Amino acid sequence: MTEYQRILSDLYEGLTSLTKGRFEIDENTELTGSLNLDSLQIMELVLDVEDHFDISIPVSVLPDVKTVKDLAIQIEKLTRGEG
Repeated sequence: MTEYQRILSDLYEGLTSLTKGRFEIDENTELTGSLNLDSLQIMELVLDVEDHFDISIPVSVLPDVKTVKDLAIQIEKLTRGEG
């Protein structure tokens, strides 16, 4: 399993918990559109991700994060020290 795949797996688990399993989640799932996450839930997700991966997600990247894939890519960059 690659680092990206591990990140995706962890995100799927966290998002399934956050949405109480109401949605089918894959890489192309839109966080606000498909999952109907509101701004408070997005911030909860960001805080959970930061704690889980021991990273800090800059607020400036959040507007570019639309899908699970976008979030996974940002997490991968930050865990490699590229952010």
